[in-house]
This record gives sequence, C-alpha cells and structure tokens, in this order.
Amino acid sequence: MSAPPPGAAKAPAADATLRLLTFLAAQRAPVAAVRIAEQLALPRSTVYDLLGALVARGYALHLPEERRYALGPAAYELAAGYARHDPLARLGRRAIAGMVDAVGESGHLAVLHGRDALYLVEERARRRPSLVTDAGVRLPAHLTASGRAMLAALTPAQLRSLYPSRTPFERRTEAPSVTSRGELVAALAAVRRDGVAWEDGEVTAGFASVAAAVTDHAGWPVAAVALTWPTATSRPEIAGRCREAVRRVAGEVGAAVG
Repeated sequence: MSAPPPGAAKAPAADATLRLLTFLAAQRAPVAAVRIAEQLALPRSTVYDLLGALVARGYALHLPEERRYALGPAAYELAAGYARHDPLARLGRRAIAGMVDAVGESGHLAVLHGRDALYLVEERARRRPSLVTDAGVRLPAHLTASGRAMLAALTPAQLRSLYPSRTPFERRTEAPSVTSRGELVAALAAVRRDGVAWEDGEVTAGFASVAAAVTDHAGWPVAAVALTWPTATSRPEIAGRCREAVRRVAGEVGAAVG
C-alpha cells in the first residue's frame, strides 16, 4: 500500500472520505461495504459511518436490495463543476472545431449536470444558423442526443437516482420524444446497442443531432460530442458521416482526458 499523501495525517476523516470516493469512482458496478473496507484498509464501522454521510449528501448511492454502494449524482455535479472551469473545454474545443470543418455541420461538447446537458463548447459551421445549444446553455438530458449518450453510460441504479419518479418528462416541440422513464430506459438501450444517440426535432424543429459519449478509463461519461444539422436541406448521407465523426472525436477527446 502506498504512503499517504502529505497532510493526510492531519485530517484522517477527510482523507478516508476522499479515498472512499475515489475508490467508488473507479468501480464499474456497485460494491459492498465489506469490500471497500478491505481494499482501503479501513475499519468497517468507519466505512459504514462515511457511507452514511455520503449517502445523506447524495455523493454515494445505497442499493439496499443488493447491499452495495455506488457513486451518487452529487459526485457528477462536482465533475461538471470541474469541467466548467475550462480544462475539458480547452481539450475539446480544437477537436470539435476540426470535426466541424471536416463535416460542415455545427458541433458541440456537453457535460452531464444532474438531469441536464450543460453545453461547454459550440462551433457553428459556415452558413449554418445559430442553435439553442450555445456554450453555457442547459437542456433536459433526456431530450438531447448529448444527454442520452451520457445517460446511457450510467448504471441502472444511477439512472434511477436521477429519475426516481414516474412523472411525465418535459417536451420542447411536437416531435415524437421520450416522455417517461420507461421510454428513456428503452431509448438508452438503443444508444448502447448503436454506440451513439440520435435526436430529431425534439430540441428544435427541423434539426437533428447525433452524439457519442466521452468516457474515462472506468467507463464513466465525462462529456459528449455532438453534431447538429438541418434536416430539410441536408444530403441523405450526412447522418452517417456525422455518426462516424462523433464516434471518432469522442474517442480522441477521451484519450486526451485520460
């Protein structure tokens, strides 16, 4: 086991809490408290106390039927806060600009912020109109290709924590859209099968989008890369070109972040 970092001895509770959060963030599936205690060499009582506090604040999620714990939605708020402080935007801006130049359609980089997709970068293609997905704009994640791409990378437990009720979902246009948690689960299953998420007229009538998730080494959705184009005037093959472009660029940004 590696030596603790300087300062850890002065704040052992804080150090243990951060180690626990780091451990949860590296797991692809929920884990038992016993395993956490063993891996971190912490007393079980300490682990249960820390997990209780983290669950109460939303940084950890308790799955009582499985007796396991996972990273909670509040942790993703922290990740989005870090992303807003520019590093991810700086890493992604050049890649998005190159993608837009190559394809000729407008591109975006977004992060998941609670149940919203928060747009960090927008690169408008030449002779294309401005879009609602400008930098700093937040839209319901279930409506957007970017949001669905990131939601599809979450575990079922994390998705339930974000959408705990069966209240009908918000709509923006008259286009067919995801209107319930059940429809969202089905839509995200399709995203996982296809490797990208699609949206057609649900954010803005007459425009379609495709997005791919940017994931870290543990498979968590750090961001999403998207392209948007006008459906009335686009060539038939544009959707396929955009699909391949977002998948390629999402991989490039993910490698840079990693």
